[in-house]
Amino acid sequence: MGFFDSEIVQQEARSLFQDYQSLMELGAGYGKFDREGKKLFIEKMEEMMDRYRIFMKRFELSDDFMAQMTMKQLQTQIGNFGITPQQMFDQMNMTLERMKSELK
Repeated sequence: MGFFDSEIVQQEARSLFQDYQSLMELGAGYGKFDREGKKLFIEKMEEMMDRYRIFMKRFELSDDFMAQMTMKQLQTQIGNFGITPQQMFDQMNMTLERMKSELK
């Protein structure tokens, strides 16, 4: 069975995409959130990033050809911005940490 044939992989991919879309739509109004709303949004983004990091690690560790190709495509796409996937996660974490510090 291929990596993408797994129902678990398909469910997590759908869930990640839907949750990401929802958070991005919600985040458009971040400036209008009260302090608790901002804290909750940051927590949800951190949870999303953790899930995404785990999902990507599964691609990276998989022997499946399509998973490897997907990982290469992602690295190329992110590389077009002059960064690596790790740098992308580092930048997101820095942004979330800055957002947290602004709440203090």
